[in-house]
Amino acid sequence: MPADPAPHGAHAARSDGAPGTGPAAGATRAAPQRLAQAALRDVPWEVGVAKPDPAIVVDHVTRTFGGLTAVSVDHLEVQRGGITGLIGPNGAGKTTLFNLLTGFDQPNTGTWSFNGRDLGKLSPHQVARLGVVRTFQLTKALSRLTVLQNMLLGAQGQSGESFLRALVPGTWKAQEKANTERAMDLLRRFKLDAKKDDFAGSLSGGQRKLLEMARALMSEPQVVMLDEPMAGVNPALTQSLLGHVKDLREEGMTVIFVEHDMDVVRDISDWVVVMAAGKVIAEGAPDSISQNKAVVDAYLGAHHDAPLTEEEEDRFLAEDQAAERARREDVISSEQGRKRRARR
Repeated sequence: MPADPAPHGAHAARSDGAPGTGPAAGATRAAPQRLAQAALRDVPWEVGVAKPDPAIVVDHVTRTFGGLTAVSVDHLEVQRGGITGLIGPNGAGKTTLFNLLTGFDQPNTGTWSFNGRDLGKLSPHQVARLGVVRTFQLTKALSRLTVLQNMLLGAQGQSGESFLRALVPGTWKAQEKANTERAMDLLRRFKLDAKKDDFAGSLSGGQRKLLEMARALMSEPQVVMLDEPMAGVNPALTQSLLGHVKDLREEGMTVIFVEHDMDVVRDISDWVVVMAAGKVIAEGAPDSISQNKAVVDAYLGAHHDAPLTEEEEDRFLAEDQAAERARREDVISSEQGRKRRARR
């Protein structure tokens, strides 16, 4: 398990007073990465392999939509204190798995736990209170609130959220001040402090990604799950986002992120999990994944070295169409059920 990290900004100072840039600072920042990699060094590159100190454990979790199985994970463990990349082709079930683990969806079968505590049946806010937070592929910033107001929404246990206490400012003023100071510290860290009074809707796509990550940290989480944090971000901000993801590990957090760019995955991951058709098909160190035949087949198709026959093309097309029809029927059925319950 990684050693307790130094507080943010507590790295060794340079002779000119700038923090965290000397050789000692570099060694401090590198320590959690070395610890995470050392913990996984002797772990076999096998699907469902046990980890030395798992933060999250998933067992026999399935999620189906009609006749389509979106997720079918027999066993998965996520190492504490490291960065785990979750990759796979489009439709592999990555975001659905995120939704299940964070309470935004419920599985058909299976259990999953965080620090040994069962997370099944918990709602998203209950999961977040335990220390597991997430961001979304499509950012969820509230566009008509300011950047600072968006940040304050992420703080937990706010006394002023109670109607009666809200009428007595003395019961929440000090907490509000502390939350505002923490929000401003995070905005400075993510270089958004100059935007604090701007509406969140005026930010660029990359800035909204930064805001969502910063807001997630307001709750001081133990696990941060990032769904395609680099998607749609211009190259100028990509390196900044990468640095912030690495910083989460330096602060002792466990990070799970979905990404399609393999250069990014190799750069920041300590361990990589590959999904295809809802299943975990490979696990291992970043360098091992590109050599795995199952991974190559998942991305390029099992026939990547030979063209499909006309019959195979027709069969695959028919299967895809059937799966899409089943998914639509399931969505329609769910919506009809919701409307019936609303009428009662």
